[in-house]
Amino acid sequence: MLSVHYIQKGHLYPKPSAGFHIAEFLRRINHSLSLTLSHFYPLAGRLVTSNSPHDDGSYVVSIDCANSPGARLIHAAADLTISDVLSPTYVPVVVQSFFDHDRAINHDGHTTSLVTIQVTELIDGVFVGCSFNHAVGDGASFWNFLTALSETYRGKTPISRPPVNNRWFPEGCNQIIPLPADQIPSRYESPKLLERFFHFSAESIGKIKSKANYQSGTTKISSFQSLSALVWRGITRARNFPAEKITGCRLATNNRGRMNPPLHPDYFGNSINPMRTSAAVGELLRNDLGWAAWRLHEAVVGHSDEKIKGFVSAWLESPVVYRMEQVFDTDSVMMGSSPRFDKYGIEFGLGKAVALRSGYANKFSGKVTGYPGRDGGGSVDLEICLPPATMAALESDEEFMSCVS
Repeated sequence: MLSVHYIQKGHLYPKPSAGFHIAEFLRRINHSLSLTLSHFYPLAGRLVTSNSPHDDGSYVVSIDCANSPGARLIHAAADLTISDVLSPTYVPVVVQSFFDHDRAINHDGHTTSLVTIQVTELIDGVFVGCSFNHAVGDGASFWNFLTALSETYRGKTPISRPPVNNRWFPEGCNQIIPLPADQIPSRYESPKLLERFFHFSAESIGKIKSKANYQSGTTKISSFQSLSALVWRGITRARNFPAEKITGCRLATNNRGRMNPPLHPDYFGNSINPMRTSAAVGELLRNDLGWAAWRLHEAVVGHSDEKIKGFVSAWLESPVVYRMEQVFDTDSVMMGSSPRFDKYGIEFGLGKAVALRSGYANKFSGKVTGYPGRDGGGSVDLEICLPPATMAALESDEEFMSCVS
């Protein structure tokens, strides 16, 4: 994960019309961050690289929590309103400035903080953005950290879900894992993309799920599998690929509960795989929504303890530093994050956030990020990243747009 960007997600809150003082808000955030890091202590450290004991040029990356400047808190201001951020059809580029570690990769954690909270004061709002080193933890760890920070800010102690910081290793595995000398981290620059949020009401998602299950003659396909199939088909049509081209759909899958024995739900670290299914473009579009959804369902069901540990064993035999362009091909769709996380439950005394937004990090054509809808009840917001021409085609896709609320 050393070549991957930091995770960047944040909340936009309305600023109270009276009684709000930014200095007091920052003081409380700073104090809460200090307390929260006593649980999530790896985030207070820095990455360090040392030579491996094998004397073959390989190296070991670890976290030094003892000799570190700690986490970072930033106060910024922007002459913008909430409407300036939310009214445009496409997410304005200025949102990227609401996060620290712009374009940073995880390897930069040797010299920069592993987590930063940036508070950006708008004219009528406050944006609280979190940048979190993805080599240290995955999305589940990220949202657990932010939830704990919110609870600490609101005086809810002890925190509801303290992290489990004990490392998991396969049986018999050496806990010092050298990386080959030729595995050097690289940087990734996103192409020109448009980012747009599409809202799906609970009613609309219910219809998509019912249609997918009916067409497949089953009741086993989930809401998110059905929605992912809709997105996969819509983006693939918008790309206008030739019928014989192979396209895929990846779902970021949490491994914790799939392992035997299972990892604790609050295991702090990375325990995910981008589970993939694929099909020829002509086959995907010639068949119906239910066919695509069933393919995704089968892939999810087949993501077993055996497959997870097989993947880990293969990596241990030949360790690599993953590169974005190798892991996420531009002919596929990547469904990242999950609308199951209680993202709108994260509050800092300003009431419920009016919106969630992300930074520059980990964006490429076909990247889709899932959020719960603000109105709850099973609604979902999808942040879709596409080149301008492909976005325009998707916005004209009848099957896809008929489901957008």
